[in-house]
Amino acid sequence: MENAGKKRGIVIKDDWPGYSLDLFTYPEHYHEDIESVYIPHGVIMNRTERLAHYIMEDFGDNNITVLCVLKGGYKFCADLVEFIKVLGRNSNKYLETRVEFIRLKSYLNDQSTEDLHIIGSSDLSFLRGKSVLIVEAIVDTGKTMKALLKHVQTFEPKMVKVAGLLVKRVPNMAESLTDYVGFEIPNRFVVGYALDYNEYFRDLNHICVISKIGKMKYKV
Repeated sequence: MENAGKKRGIVIKDDWPGYSLDLFTYPEHYHEDIESVYIPHGVIMNRTERLAHYIMEDFGDNNITVLCVLKGGYKFCADLVEFIKVLGRNSNKYLETRVEFIRLKSYLNDQSTEDLHIIGSSDLSFLRGKSVLIVEAIVDTGKTMKALLKHVQTFEPKMVKVAGLLVKRVPNMAESLTDYVGFEIPNRFVVGYALDYNEYFRDLNHICVISKIGKMKYKV
């Protein structure tokens, strides 16, 4: 059960509609642009703390080099690293965490693209011999993550693990690529908690379902 909890995370069923917007606070300018609160911020935080426990156990005495995938992963990464630090301070096992960033472009509107587009330097030589934790907000088919893992391995890290806040249930889903999963969700386009739709909605604390109005309003 313990390993299943890491690999699959909290499973959200296909027919889960989310919570009514009336139950939560959110930026009022998004009122027509989101349908429901899919995963409340507090639930995200609690699950992230649990993933930090798993990571501390698995990395042993190895310091962690965190590779945060921007832009969507920055909030999840910041909260996850903070939980790892707090756990370390409250125990006799403090792991030094160094955070590096890589920016990828894998979505146009609400469609995932197949190619790995690294924005900025693709030189990850600082990973050589390190214990690496890749932190990504959302993984679906895994094409982008497979390409990133292949790229990372060329720099000969000591070990590589992947933490994904969300894994989508899609054909050929990438469950096997992620070592730590926050939530397994249906194939719905979600925003918030730094996940965007054409750069909008990153300022939502909750993970929400975008409405048809929202898609049309912010489409490029």
